[in-house]
Amino acid sequence: MSQPVAEYKRDLSTRHINMIAIGGAIGVGLFLGSGKALHQVGPGLILIYAIAGVMIFFVMRALGELLMYRPVSGSFAEYAGEFVGPWARFATGWGYWLVWIVTGMAEITAVGEYFQFWFPEVPQWIPALGALIVLSAVNLIAVKLFGEFEFWFALIKVLAIVGLIVLTALILVFGFSNVGDTASLSNIWGQGGWFPNGTASSLMAFQIVMFAFVGVEMVGQTASESANPQKVLPRAINSVMLRILIFYVGALVALTALVPWHQFPASGSPFVHAFTLIGIPAAAGVINFVVTTAALSSCNSGIYSTGRMLRTLSEDGQAPRRFGQLSGRAVPARAIGVTFCAMLIGVALNYLAPEQAFTYITSASTVGAIFTWGMILISHLGYRRKVARGELTQGRFQMPLAPYSNYVVLAFLAFVVVLLAFDSETRIALYITPVLVIALVVGYLTSRKKQTAQV
Repeated sequence: MSQPVAEYKRDLSTRHINMIAIGGAIGVGLFLGSGKALHQVGPGLILIYAIAGVMIFFVMRALGELLMYRPVSGSFAEYAGEFVGPWARFATGWGYWLVWIVTGMAEITAVGEYFQFWFPEVPQWIPALGALIVLSAVNLIAVKLFGEFEFWFALIKVLAIVGLIVLTALILVFGFSNVGDTASLSNIWGQGGWFPNGTASSLMAFQIVMFAFVGVEMVGQTASESANPQKVLPRAINSVMLRILIFYVGALVALTALVPWHQFPASGSPFVHAFTLIGIPAAAGVINFVVTTAALSSCNSGIYSTGRMLRTLSEDGQAPRRFGQLSGRAVPARAIGVTFCAMLIGVALNYLAPEQAFTYITSASTVGAIFTWGMILISHLGYRRKVARGELTQGRFQMPLAPYSNYVVLAFLAFVVVLLAFDSETRIALYITPVLVIALVVGYLTSRKKQTAQV
C-alpha cells in the first residue's frame, strides 16, 4: 500500500488548466437550464447572459489579481481569511463546499434526465448514482487522470457549440434542412421583440443565468497543482469574456435564429430540440451525448474542487484533521469520500422529487455561489487597501476599474438574490439560507472553541 504524502503533485498541464477553465464555464446551466429560460424570457436571454457575463468577468479578474499575489489551493477561502477575517475563511470555505455539493447534485440530476432520452423506462436516480460513483473513482486515482477526463469532456462541449454555430451559419446562407425556409436572424427580434413576455418577468431568469456560470471560479483551485500558475492562470482568466461571447451568446444567437424562441419547450435541452427540428435524427442523440458529458464534466470538477477545499479547511483547523490527509497518489481521498456521501442526497432527491429536483438544487446553489463571488470581491478590496497603505506590493495583473467595479458587481449580486424572492420555485433558496447561516455560525464557534482548547 502506498504511503500518504504531504503535498499535491503539479501534474496539471497548460492544456488541462485551459480546458478546466472552459469546462467550468460551460455546464448544465447552458445545456439544460437555458431551455426553461428561453421559454420564460425569449431572445432577450442573449442580453441577460451578456450582462451577467460582464459581471462574472470582473469577479474573475479580482480573483486573478489575488491568485497572482499568492497562488494557493485554498484560493478565495484563504484570501477571505487574510483580508477579511478567520470567520470569512470558515464561511467561504464551507459555503463553497456546499455550493459544489448542491451543484454536483444538479449535474447528476441532469445526467438522470438526459439518460431518459435513450432509456425512458429507467428511473432517473439510477444513472445519477452511477455517474457519481464513476467520477468519484476518477478523482481518487490521480489528479492527472482528473485533468485528462476534464480535458476531453470540455473538448466535446466546445466542439458541439462551435459545430452548432457553424451549422447555423451554413443553414442561414444556403437554406438547407427542415428549418432552412424559416431560419433567419430576424427570428431573434421578429417574434414579439426581445422581451415578448415583459421585462419584469424576464428579470427572473437571472437566477438560471447566474447558475450557468457556477464553476468559472474553480480555476483558482488548481493553483497548487498547476505546472506554471503564474503564466497559465492569467491567460485562462482573461479568456473568460471570449468564452462567454462564443459559448453562451453565440450559442443562443444560433438557437434563436434556427428556431423561433416560443417553439422551445420549457423542459429538456434546447440543443436537442433544435437538432431534432433540423431533421437530423442522429444529431439529437449526439447532442444528448454532448450535454450528458457537459453535466459529467461539471460534476467531475465539483468533486475535485470540494475535495481540495475541504482539505484546506482541515489544514486551517476548521474541519476534522483526518479530512486533510493526502493518499499515496497525492489526492485528498478522505475529503473526496465525504463529498461523495454528501452528494448522495442528490440521488435521493432524484428518487423522491425528480420533477422539482433541478429547480430546487440550482436555486440553493446560486445563493451559495453569489456569496462566494461576493467574498472574492470583498477580499480583493481588502487586498487593494493593503497595497494602498504600502503593506503589499501591487502586482501587474490588476482588476480593471477597481474599486468601483467591485461595488457595481456587489450591487448586481445583491439584486439577483432579491429576485429569488419573487418566484415561488426559487424562493426555497431564501428559506434555506438562514438555516445554513446558523449552521455556519455554530460550526465556526465550535471550531474556534476546539482551537482555543488545543492551545
